[in-house]
Amino acid sequence: MTTDPTLFWEDRYSQSSQMFSGKPNPLLVREVTGLLPGNALDLGCGEGGDAIWLAGQGWRVTGVDISMTALRRAADHAERAGVDGLVAWERHELGKTFPDGRYDLVSAQFLQSPVALDRDGVLRRAAAAVAPGGTLLVVMHGGWPSWMADGPDVEFPTLDGVLAVLTAPGWTVVTAEAVERDSVSPEGVAGTRVDLVWRLSRPV
Repeated sequence: MTTDPTLFWEDRYSQSSQMFSGKPNPLLVREVTGLLPGNALDLGCGEGGDAIWLAGQGWRVTGVDISMTALRRAADHAERAGVDGLVAWERHELGKTFPDGRYDLVSAQFLQSPVALDRDGVLRRAAAAVAPGGTLLVVMHGGWPSWMADGPDVEFPTLDGVLAVLTAPGWTVVTAEAVERDSVSPEGVAGTRVDLVWRLSRPV
């Protein structure tokens, strides 16, 4: 396995014509529904499911990913969904480069990688990109699925550990929660998985 992040993710996306379902992440939908749409930054946007959903709710979105293959697919999906005028796509290797600007919503969904990624550094830059009064939303896997008895030796995040990275004076923690959800293996074995969600609001 290559350890170069760009080559790794390009290889992953090249192995199939579509890697994800195209549906938005349910915890994103849960946490964002009811927020007043503004401009949003979707970090690690993949093939665009979250960004396209946000655009459909009236957000102007910048979708960011390391893979040009993923971004091309995302742009095609956005055009077919009729929201291409509301989404801009940018390639960044997060940890090395980061989009400019301030955003009413910064979303990082499952920003977890088997190759090099300065996750804490990226999360700090994500927080710094939130505009006054805006929202930071982070969702990550908290462990392997129940049907995966012997997963690789990986250090998963904890609620308190990520809060220590994200919180700053004046910020409000709206959500810090472990959510158990159904999870089915590629072979069809039913089980569960725990995801962690953090939603913070920056002071005006």
